[in-house]
Amino acid sequence: MADPAIQKRLLQAVLSLPRPVLRAVSGGRAVYMGGRTLDPRFQFLIHAVKHYASAEGLSEDKARRVRAEQFALVSGGREPGVKTEDIEIDGPRGPIPARVYRHPDQDQDLALMVYANGGASGAEGFEACAAFCGMLARCGHAPVLAINAQPEPERRFTACLEDVLCAYRWGRDHAARFGAPEGYAAIGGESAGGAFAAIACQTFKALGEPQPTLQLLLCPWTDFSGGEAASADYAQTTLPGQDVEPGAAGRFLDPRDDPADPRISPLRAKDLSGLAPAIVVTAGFDPLADQGEAYARALRAAGVPLIYRCYDHLIHGFSGFTGVAPAADTACREIAGLVREGLQGRIPATPARR
Repeated sequence: MADPAIQKRLLQAVLSLPRPVLRAVSGGRAVYMGGRTLDPRFQFLIHAVKHYASAEGLSEDKARRVRAEQFALVSGGREPGVKTEDIEIDGPRGPIPARVYRHPDQDQDLALMVYANGGASGAEGFEACAAFCGMLARCGHAPVLAINAQPEPERRFTACLEDVLCAYRWGRDHAARFGAPEGYAAIGGESAGGAFAAIACQTFKALGEPQPTLQLLLCPWTDFSGGEAASADYAQTTLPGQDVEPGAAGRFLDPRDDPADPRISPLRAKDLSGLAPAIVVTAGFDPLADQGEAYARALRAAGVPLIYRCYDHLIHGFSGFTGVAPAADTACREIAGLVREGLQGRIPATPARR
């Protein structure tokens, strides 16, 4: 097998080819849907994985190894100056692995960000979100505490949510250990992790606990009930293993769970007023884009300070592709800058609609 570093350089060289060439070798024409055009680099990657490098049919362990190798090829490098520390947090079912990201230019007045990665699990999950968490630490000037929050058959949705709530409370109460103000924290997440971040804010409101300083929802699931279904139109622009196609939610939930419960589908909540200022990010070629946009609209209608961004040409999970897709890298750095503004209290308020 070729050296991974060489493979990555070769892939980067291929993806540097002119856009017409990339489209010619990955379907022959541009992917155009909903008034948007898919970034040709993602078009090439999706075509290549589905036709030449699919993990379909492999055992779960082998499929995970294959996906980990694929993540390594497309992920961005470590951010200059960012240092990491692997720790464990006492959780309701045992230790919760976590990784802390810090940069020397950290602002001591900005809250710790607790980040729930919902795009992958295990060591693969930490590597998949490493580049983005490094950007949050470096460009956001605040420490990041990341955990894996990808539901699996042996760790269903509600168990992951309990881990996220535990990790947030631990981070909030131990923030001074990482050079941030103790007693304060922000919360964020991607995909299922975005759902957990949204549900956490609603949970704290219901329990009378202080709201996080900020909530960052990146390509979030917000409705598992089917009321705001994942769009089948964008299935062709989803990479295998991302589990965001219609019907995937059933694999996340216990048979006893009610998908319409706001503690599972945050978009189903009747009152979103008083929640933490929010940054909601969607991708144009994501089956979950409508869910994220609908939640952003509901937050705005409830008067929650909000910044909403849709990156029209990108796909679900784009934060894991910053090593080969310049548009994804640019988007992630912009999001990190927005997080810095949010932690500084600079998200504009929006009046509630009556």
